[in-house]
Amino acid sequence: MFRTVPVVVNADDRGMATAVGGRRSAVGGRRSAVGGRRSAVGGRSGRLQEHLLASSAAIADFRTRTTSMHDLPAAVKPLLARFTSDAGARVPLVALWAHGSLALGDYKPGRSDLDLVALVVTELDDAQQAELRVVHERLIADVPLARSLHCTYVPQGDRSDTAQKHPTWAQGEWFERPVTPVSRRELALGAVVLHGPPPVGLLPGVSDQELAEFIRAELADYWLPVTGNAKAELWLQDIWVDLGMLTFARASVTLRDGQLITKGEALEELRSMGAPTAVVDDIRRRRYGTDLLKNPSASDGFRARRAEQARQFVRAGITTLLAQHGNPPPGPAHASRLTRRPLPPA
Repeated sequence: MFRTVPVVVNADDRGMATAVGGRRSAVGGRRSAVGGRRSAVGGRSGRLQEHLLASSAAIADFRTRTTSMHDLPAAVKPLLARFTSDAGARVPLVALWAHGSLALGDYKPGRSDLDLVALVVTELDDAQQAELRVVHERLIADVPLARSLHCTYVPQGDRSDTAQKHPTWAQGEWFERPVTPVSRRELALGAVVLHGPPPVGLLPGVSDQELAEFIRAELADYWLPVTGNAKAELWLQDIWVDLGMLTFARASVTLRDGQLITKGEALEELRSMGAPTAVVDDIRRRRYGTDLLKNPSASDGFRARRAEQARQFVRAGITTLLAQHGNPPPGPAHASRLTRRPLPPA
């Protein structure tokens, strides 16, 4: 398991920041999630290994050099500074943390989400929740990029109930959801701290078993059913193709190697798995491409072929993965939170 040294960025009214934390140790630059040990995977090409190591080195470099608000992507600095100030003016904010692509250096403005967790003094009452909802709505009205800003508000104190749901703003909606084992592991391994102390010791820890069981349950209870014939039309939409393929690849690596990987690394993993090239290239174009006007998925024929290829690939892959790593223990079905964003109703 890597030694955790969170990146700490304390935003003030001038948008400046201070930082603490030394250089974070890295073994191959990849983050340990379940096993802490990176195993070699038979059949991987040297080119893929080189790409992953180069990508991981870039991530490690980003994390060690993010020492002030100035080092964050320019597009998000004013937004995060304003949100920290506005939210803190309405609720007693203990800490505010960012995880996901922003912390990993894989953030793409307008394409990536800004995944935040706020630690507050006590549970929010109805009036406070209403005020925070207004904060988010006004921020979106003034800064369109704020549509991708998601935040879950967690009261400090009792850390025993890890399944407890907390007030959350995401995708233009106010609802409740827990901070998942994946999110808690991400925060423990490294977070951009926008306000207050780092998250280690303030959120419930995540055992390797808990993380693995959560991922297996997500795949079995949510993703496998939506790959069935009855849900085939869903896969005509970009969001289902992108999140279905990427979630499967990321879950596969976590269960197999004990790693949490980025979406960019997941695309390379899909190639090594033999995923349909046209589907992988289409996903990459939407996330990393520069010529978004050149859109092959605008064709109904391509979209139909892509939907069937992606759905069948994910279904077969999940079936095999669960057979290899065991079915999850019995539990209630739930909407997917591996992706940290709500999906259209399945």
